[in-house]
Amino acid sequence: MNLGLLVLRLVCGLLIAGHGVQKVSHHLGGAGLEGGTREFREDGFRGGSLTALAAGGGQIGSGLLLAAGLLTPLAATGAIGVMTVALTVKWRHGLWVQNDGYEYPLFLIATAASLAATGPGKWSADRLLGLPPQSAWWLAVALVVGAGAGLLTRLLLHRAAPAAE
Repeated sequence: MNLGLLVLRLVCGLLIAGHGVQKVSHHLGGAGLEGGTREFREDGFRGGSLTALAAGGGQIGSGLLLAAGLLTPLAATGAIGVMTVALTVKWRHGLWVQNDGYEYPLFLIATAASLAATGPGKWSADRLLGLPPQSAWWLAVALVVGAGAGLLTRLLLHRAAPAAE
């Protein structure tokens, strides 16, 4: 079980962190902060480069914490939050990723939620630091706070579509 949790943490966490790096830099095929800013504007968000920096920083931070198994409930909550925003952007395209759908953010949300429920496993920074094992109730906290923060972000930062004439 510990090996499975390690693999799950590394894959999920590093993918989320990598996605954040792409939003704010030219590394990993990213279009730099300019490209991240443009992406958010095209998706209807306010805030310009500050929004891109916050999203990218949130993805990098929560992803690296998840990968390390450090402060796992907090990391899972952050990952669920940023991926909830991504899910809302992709929602109109349906589920499947080949149609630019929300399949990928949903999978990352489910993975982060699973880690919130199980904890990071024996081979983690949480265990190395002697942090107490997680309780399954962290799943509810991570889902409610993470998804709530993501939905609130969408509500506060997304512009209404222009009215049709």
